[in-house]
Amino acid sequence: MIQSLRLRWAIIAIVLLISIIWTVPNFVNVEKMWWPTKSRMVLGLDIQGGSHLVLRVDVDSAVRQDATRISQSLPEEIKNDSQVTVKGVELVDPLRGVMNVQLANAADREKVEASITKLYDYVFRVTGFDSAKNALNLEFAELYVRDFKSKLLDQAIATIRNRIDEFGVAEPSITAQGSDRILVQLPGIKDASTAKDLINRTARLDFMILSQELGGDQLQKLITEAETANKLKLGELKYSQYVDRLNEALKGKIPANTVVYFEKPEQAASMEAARIPYLLRTDEIVTGDKLTNAQVGQGEFGKPVVSFAFDPIGTRQFGDLTKRHSRQQMAIVLDKVVKSAPVINEPITGGRGQITLGGGRDQNQTFNEAKVIATALRAGALPAALEQLEERTVGPSVGADAIRQGQLGTMIAALAVFAFMIFYYKGFGVVADLALALNLLMTVAILSSLGATLTLPGVAGLALTLGISVDASVIIYERIKEEMNKGANLPAALREGYDRAFSSIFDSNLTSVAVCVVLMYFGTGPVRGFAVTLLTGLVITTFTAVFFTRAIFDLLIVKMKLNFSPKW
Repeated sequence: MIQSLRLRWAIIAIVLLISIIWTVPNFVNVEKMWWPTKSRMVLGLDIQGGSHLVLRVDVDSAVRQDATRISQSLPEEIKNDSQVTVKGVELVDPLRGVMNVQLANAADREKVEASITKLYDYVFRVTGFDSAKNALNLEFAELYVRDFKSKLLDQAIATIRNRIDEFGVAEPSITAQGSDRILVQLPGIKDASTAKDLINRTARLDFMILSQELGGDQLQKLITEAETANKLKLGELKYSQYVDRLNEALKGKIPANTVVYFEKPEQAASMEAARIPYLLRTDEIVTGDKLTNAQVGQGEFGKPVVSFAFDPIGTRQFGDLTKRHSRQQMAIVLDKVVKSAPVINEPITGGRGQITLGGGRDQNQTFNEAKVIATALRAGALPAALEQLEERTVGPSVGADAIRQGQLGTMIAALAVFAFMIFYYKGFGVVADLALALNLLMTVAILSSLGATLTLPGVAGLALTLGISVDASVIIYERIKEEMNKGANLPAALREGYDRAFSSIFDSNLTSVAVCVVLMYFGTGPVRGFAVTLLTGLVITTFTAVFFTRAIFDLLIVKMKLNFSPKW
């Protein structure tokens, strides 16, 4: 505990000021006025209404397509790897990946089998050899099928999320349900048909070469001038509209056959807050529809890299591109957003390559970035159709009624707790109520700074936070009461009461925090919202019930010598 009373009150004043600053945007429209922050809590679907969609990913068709693709490209890949020519590949059961590789010569069996093992590692398992047909029998490995379906859901979610961000939904909820379904909740979106059209569009992935004709400062100057002259502002336009209008305005000012796209810096909250411009060539492009896979692997010294693979046509196109532009930067562009811009270290002619990531970060940060890039690459070539199973629209009246009831319940709970503390603990109860008010203020401030979504379970979490916060004060006051009953004066009882109560408060809050962490990790949607709200309140309770109230008592009783003796 900090001994200096002046320092403690300085900390409280700073915390109070910051909390007020971050809370105000939730109750006052600060968009047209200067305010340190515009962040506020987002109302969830159950409060403000919106669209609720359940989509099914056609994973069976995707597995069939994958089996068909592999069977068509397998003869050429075997020939390139082992110099052995096979007659062909017969696809027997696409859903299970059962196929027969027909050999020209039975003596080539070992070479072909070794080549398949090398090229398709854990994809296939050899089920036997048909001597009558002189064919090697293959079948998809169970682990590969499970991994393929799991990645397929990730790809679909990444594509949908990318489209929803374009639609301007601040806090969509997009989660997997089971092995082939996706739940999409769009708060504030009442036009479900537009949302569906947006979701079902296919994401566009491009590999583009960076143009070196303009320097970074010169390019940024041209962009700033074009924005000013044409009154272009990303916050007022969708990203694709902004990019299209900007490039239209830059015609004649940037080299021919080039376009300007942007990358969002890792530390930036949004593209509007910060973006990095790239001048990209439009006459040197390989599209992502030829991409077959992308996943995170280990490169040199065990560092995470993104490994990707093309089909035969994509292999040739990508090989030609990387030969022409070796040692230059190549941008990976998903829906006109630059996801990464690695350097082509050497020509990539085998249809497989790696994206190495920059240094300066720890292993976890690098691995997370690699997963994002791999998912973005796979999302650009989504090999499965989406089928709508359910559609519901929550109207504004339902949302207004829900939020009104939630507010009423929270207010009644708060007033009941406030009244009880004053009735039972008198002056000490007033101090506890002040701590309670600060707890709510800080909770709203933190949730606002995170841009968290407030759902009805979240409102319940706020109400529960009141009970937990006042419970800490009750523990402290009862400890103080015990010390005074033993004959200690009030200053000594305060000191002993807080010191003895702290361990009980810390232990009880720690167990609750553990439960919240589990709910956040395994829960989705409203469950996670409840956990985040409650977790925030639990952490703040330690500050308000212990640090804040003790500072008040030390000021009034120890420093100012006021007669503040409780009447219990």
